[in-house]
Amino acid sequence: QVQLVESGGGSVQSGGSLRLSCAASGYIYSSYCMAWFRQAPGKEREGVASIDSDGRTSYADSVKGRFTISHDNAKNTLYLQMNTLKPEDTAMYYCATDLPTVHALSPHEYHYWGQGTQVTVSS
Repeated sequence: QVQLVESGGGSVQSGGSLRLSCAASGYIYSSYCMAWFRQAPGKEREGVASIDSDGRTSYADSVKGRFTISHDNAKNTLYLQMNTLKPEDTAMYYCATDLPTVHALSPHEYHYWGQGTQVTVSS
């Protein structure tokens, strides 16, 4: 069983930065996809960024150029560096992992999820 634990959320002003972390433990796939999702109140969960075991990344259009996803293999930790934050980035952020998929930003492709970390951006 895979366990995912997110951290690093908080409250920042518009234009600020945060770095989210997601520590993975348990059974780890040799080939995998890991991703960040977010969900604001009353909205569907949406994919933010993904990275696979070959290092291929994908981003939602709304965060391209502002967010960077990375994975530290030695620490088995996923990161999301978020810069130039906007109020519309406010949401609960979740990390997820599963086998590689061509639909890397679809929440339906992932079975393993963390509990989430809240990000609040004020104007």
